Amino acid sequence: DDVINNVAMFSSFPLPAILPFAFPVYFQYFAFHRTIQRKDWVDLAWMLSFYIRFFLTYEPLLRVKSLLGFYLVLESIWFIWLLFMSHVPMNIDYDKNLDWFSTQLQATCNVDQSLFNDWFSGHHNFQIEHHLFPTMPPCNYWKVGPLVKSLCAKHSIEYHCMPLLTAFADVVQ
Repeated sequence: DDVINNVAMFSSFPLPAILPFAFPVYFQYFAFHRTIQRKDWVDLAWMLSFYIRFFLTYEPLLRVKSLLGFYLVLESIWFIWLLFMSHVPMNIDYDKNLDWFSTQLQATCNVDQSLFNDWFSGHHNFQIEHHLFPTMPPCNYWKVGPLVKSLCAKHSIEYHCMPLLTAFADVVQ
């Protein structure tokens, strides 16, 4: 009886409605957890300084409850833009039976590396490397990027990379 009641309660819960807001919370938890786990106290101080500045800037205008919603909406929009920039512009030929490596390169593209792009995307401007090495910490993608590029060149596989503004424009088209 308890199991049936729990399943019934969960099935009526509007999970799809809150899922976009749950991702940013999870990402924040993961970032803090990883920083504390690595005992990277300087990074932790910078992370906390962001939240303190954000709170002090917007709290007087929005109050706490609205402030959290505002932050989650902003981060959700940012996350979707990052996802779309590296996946939407790609034309995937489903009729070809490609190997796993080639499929990853056909389905994703990178955004040019720069200090701003690395910061803005949390190093996920290396979406190809992210697909090839999903458990690698994002700050290391730039290290394997040249190796992936040379492997692609060796096997005549196209390695897609575009400027940030072109990636933005491709999403809008």
